[in-house]
Amino acid sequence: MYEYGKKLWLRTSLKKKLGIYVCLVILVIGVSTWFSFLLMDFTLGNFDRILDDNARCYDFQKAMELEAEVFRDYIKNQTSENQKRYEEACIQARRSLGQLPFDYRTIGENRYARTWNVQNAYERYCISRDAIVRREPESEDYITSLYQVYSMQEYLMTYIRQLLQLTMVEGNASYQSQVPFFYRIPYMVLLISVGMIVVMAGLTRLLSHAVVDPMEMLADATRKIAVNDFSGEDLAVENQDEMGEMVHAFNRMKHATEGYIRTLVKNHEISELLHKEEMERIEMEKRLEEARLELLKSQINPHFLFNTLNTIACMAKLEDASTTERMITSMSNLFRYNLKTTEQIVPLEQELRVVQDYMYIQKMRFGSRIQYEREVQVDERKVQIPAFTLQPLVENGILHGVGKKEQGGRILLRVWQKEEVLVISVADTGVGMEEEVRRQLEEAMKERHTSKIGIGLGNIYQRVHTMYQKGEMRIYSQRGKGTVIQIRLSQEERKDEGGL
Repeated sequence: MYEYGKKLWLRTSLKKKLGIYVCLVILVIGVSTWFSFLLMDFTLGNFDRILDDNARCYDFQKAMELEAEVFRDYIKNQTSENQKRYEEACIQARRSLGQLPFDYRTIGENRYARTWNVQNAYERYCISRDAIVRREPESEDYITSLYQVYSMQEYLMTYIRQLLQLTMVEGNASYQSQVPFFYRIPYMVLLISVGMIVVMAGLTRLLSHAVVDPMEMLADATRKIAVNDFSGEDLAVENQDEMGEMVHAFNRMKHATEGYIRTLVKNHEISELLHKEEMERIEMEKRLEEARLELLKSQINPHFLFNTLNTIACMAKLEDASTTERMITSMSNLFRYNLKTTEQIVPLEQELRVVQDYMYIQKMRFGSRIQYEREVQVDERKVQIPAFTLQPLVENGILHGVGKKEQGGRILLRVWQKEEVLVISVADTGVGMEEEVRRQLEEAMKERHTSKIGIGLGNIYQRVHTMYQKGEMRIYSQRGKGTVIQIRLSQEERKDEGGL
């Protein structure tokens, strides 16, 4: 029977368990309250009965004394006021007599007999009393009859006092007989309270075993999982209700989470390994690019050196030594900048000075056929650009643009900034190129075919896209009108890298 009840309890849903618990709690409280009221009613009822019996006897005694007093006053002075008082006293005495306890099973033999004597005596007294009231004071035997009434009042008062004394004695005896029970009442209350506490504790333990214990197990297991500790065994409960389903689902979720975390850890380790390899590859590519840049820098067209030297030699014959000295100085600056500059990023001011020296030499070579203008709208000292950028662009405009035109042309160098983008534009009014040639040139730059675009232009294109993730180099050209090469460099990107 116990095993069947246990299985039935474990299969009961949580909602029904809570309902059963609440009903049992209400039942326990109701039984405790009912017993308390029963005990109180028994205790107070006995006291109330004793006190009520005493009070009724005492009330009849006082009413009889008042009637006797008013009777004497009325006999002495039969006024309407005394008559009214007399009638009211008689009514009150009759009413008090009727309220005396007269149940043999309740008051016992002695009190019953004494009460019966009082009632009979009072009836005989009323007959004599009413008769003397109706008689005339001058009638025969009036005084004798009146004193008989007085004597009957005395006897009746004696009976009443005896009844009152007997009632008090029996009431005291009844109280004394119940005193041991009254002393046992606190122990009975304590015993019942302990019993109620035991019952409530048992009910609470049942509910705790069904709900609280599994919740504590879940909480402990959850705290371990929170610190990636999956070493604990699966939770085991006897419940076959919603709590049991929750525990089984938690065990399944625990195993699934453990597998998922292990997979994530392995993926993370693989990702870290791949990231490390990628960083090594990027570092290797960076070094390779630096080596390639150094190689490209060393591949500057040597024809420029020979042409310049020939020009200096010719001018030395035709001009004064100061001009020759100026050319040699400009040439020295160019060679010094080209061979000794190792920085990848230099101030714009430095690049502009190199272009200025280069254009001085070219003017000495081409004379008035070449015109050079520049328009700089940024701070030359603060803005930085890749080294060896401007001079190759200007050289490209002279060699492939205005240098091929008999009348020469104009080279315009413009530098401005649009938001966080630095724009460098080198325009020439040379021969220009067809659209197809321009597209082929752009494709060659994208594919890094330096043999098709030349060392200088290809060098700049590669460095712009290597140093600047968002760097751009565009070519605009029209046959017979000229060419524009425009470079866009993100200054914000250089700031993030620790440049400006």
